[in-house]
Amino acid sequence: MQIKQNTVIKVAELRDKETIHNLMQFYFYDFSEFIDIYVDDNGVFGQYAYLDNYWQESRRFPYLIEWEGKVAGFVLVSEVQEENNQHWSISEFFIMKKFRLSGLGKLAAYQVFEKHKGDWQVSQIEANKPAQTFWRKVIGEYTSEQYKERNEERRVIQSFCNKIIKK
Repeated sequence: MQIKQNTVIKVAELRDKETIHNLMQFYFYDFSEFIDIYVDDNGVFGQYAYLDNYWQESRRFPYLIEWEGKVAGFVLVSEVQEENNQHWSISEFFIMKKFRLSGLGKLAAYQVFEKHKGDWQVSQIEANKPAQTFWRKVIGEYTSEQYKERNEERRVIQSFCNKIIKK
């Protein structure tokens, strides 16, 4: 599968909430390898507690990732305000397995970074080594290795500013 530059993220509208809700089941399934979550008696993972907030709060931004008109994943972005410090954060990022290792995730991340200029913090849970590898590579290439990384509360966090990065 060859991914072209016209691959897009699109703002998820209210009618797309159910699509993201459904994709969350696959996302939780993938995450169950790294965190202590289980399906219920009906074989379903629980709800994502903050999903509704992405259509109710002005500092949250839901996106669908599409390839050739087909849904391939989602990205949930939050604007975080801490004291006098504001930064962007990827709250959740999911690419369906079929599209992984194709360049789609990298392109989607780049497009999200371009939509939200400023300071960024992207974090992964400590146990999720594949996510750390992905984000180090993507952020490293995007910033020409101009990012910092730290460990904090069982998370690995990459931080960078893209106000001046030209892509």
